[in-house]
Amino acid sequence: MFRFAQHDSPIYESESAQCNCCGYNHCLASVASARESYKFDPSGSTIGFSVHQFLGTTRGKFTNFSGTIAIDREHPENSSVTAQIDVRSIDTRIKKRDDHLRSAEFFNAEKFPRMTFKSRSVKRTGPQSGDIVGDLTMHGVTKPVTLHVKLLTPINETGRTRWSVTTDPITRRDFNLMFAPAAESVSGISQTLAINIEVEAKRAE
Repeated sequence: MFRFAQHDSPIYESESAQCNCCGYNHCLASVASARESYKFDPSGSTIGFSVHQFLGTTRGKFTNFSGTIAIDREHPENSSVTAQIDVRSIDTRIKKRDDHLRSAEFFNAEKFPRMTFKSRSVKRTGPQSGDIVGDLTMHGVTKPVTLHVKLLTPINETGRTRWSVTTDPITRRDFNLMFAPAAESVSGISQTLAINIEVEAKRAE
């Protein structure tokens, strides 16, 4: 998934070719250059979600987050992603609702202030797409999640790239994100949430 056209970078010269004509140290430098690190740029990224409630849909996002994409062009399966989200930064455009979601009755942001994602495997599924399997930790619970990733903007001269990310629906119950039984029964809130993410990342200095 993290592989681009070979003409994008001389990084696609094979490791064996480098070793045949150069010394061992030069070969190591070439291998190191095949691994690139990119940092999330929150100003151009969105981590959003939506959930059905009765006949409508509630949409929200998290405004404070960070993450790193480590790309191995020669061996995309060795690429990795990590991300951290500040639960307290939830924004559904209604302050009273956001305060309630932060409270001990739902996210309990004081006790569990962050969500984290750490990839375990990367699999290419198309010329500019792939699946990233990893561990999502939320509300003190860790579950495997698959991110379906699509390249929107290849790396350009500014060292930036852009990706869209979706997942299969996230089930609240799996992460113990349940309101009190009486409130849950009348809330009309679906058990499943849809995740929609766009990440703009910049090459790390």
